[in-house]
Amino acid sequence: MGRLVPAVTRAFDILELFLHGPDTLSAPEVIRDLHLPRTTTQELLTTLAARSYLQSVPDQPGRYRLGVRSYQLGSRYAEQLDLAAEGRNAAREVADTCGETVHVAVLEDMDVIYIAKADSSHAVRMVSAAGRRLPAHCTAVGKMLLASLPEAELDARIEGRELTGMTPQSITTPDTLRAALAETRARGVAVEHRESNPEVSCVAAPVRDRSGRVVAALSISVPVIRWSEEREQELVELAAGGAAGLSRRLGHGNAR
Repeated sequence: MGRLVPAVTRAFDILELFLHGPDTLSAPEVIRDLHLPRTTTQELLTTLAARSYLQSVPDQPGRYRLGVRSYQLGSRYAEQLDLAAEGRNAAREVADTCGETVHVAVLEDMDVIYIAKADSSHAVRMVSAAGRRLPAHCTAVGKMLLASLPEAELDARIEGRELTGMTPQSITTPDTLRAALAETRARGVAVEHRESNPEVSCVAAPVRDRSGRVVAALSISVPVIRWSEEREQELVELAAGGAAGLSRRLGHGNAR
C-alpha cells in the first residue's frame, strides 16, 4: 500500500466534518475539531473553495458550506448504484426471455467491467462473473462503449496502445478496431464472434442515462453451438430492447 498524502488526508477530514456536523463551518471551528495549524487550515479551505468543493456562505464572512462539486460527486456515485441495481433487474428480465447469459458492463479506460450478470438457463453456457474485467476491444460491450466515445477521446485512448488479442479472432490493430467501431455506430449495436472466448458470440446495445449519455452496455452471450444468423437477429432485438428498458429506468427519455 502506498503512502498517504497528509495534505489530501486533511482536506478529506475537513469535508467529512460536514457528514455529521453543522451545515457551515469556520476556520476556527476546523482548527478546533481537527487540531490543524491555522495557516494549513486556511490554505486547505481556500483550495477546496477554489475547486468548488466548498463555498463561502453569503452574508457570513469566514464561513463555508459544501459546494456544488461535492454534490456532483455524490450524485455520480448514486447514479452508479442505480445502474448496478437496475442493471441486475434488466439482465434478469432479458435472460428470462432468451435463456442466455446477459451482462451489463461499464467502460474504464480500455477495459470493460461487468457490473451485473444473469445466468443462462442452459446447461452449456458462458462462465463469467460480475466484477470481471476484460479488454474492451475484444468484447461486444466494449466495442459498443468505445463506439459511443467522442472521436478525439477515442483516438487518445487508442493511440500508442497495444491491442492484445484473447483469441485468434480478436481485433489487434487500431485500424481494424476503428473500422469495427464505425460499423457498430452505423448499426447501433455491437456484435462479436469468438473474439473474447473461442466458444462464445455476443451482441450488445447501449444504455443511456437521463442526459442521453451512454453509461453502459447490455450484452447477450451465446455458445456458438446455439448461434445462427436468425438467432443473431433475435438477440440483437432483445439486447436493444433490454438496453432501452434499462435506459428508461435510469431516466432516459423521461425528461419531457
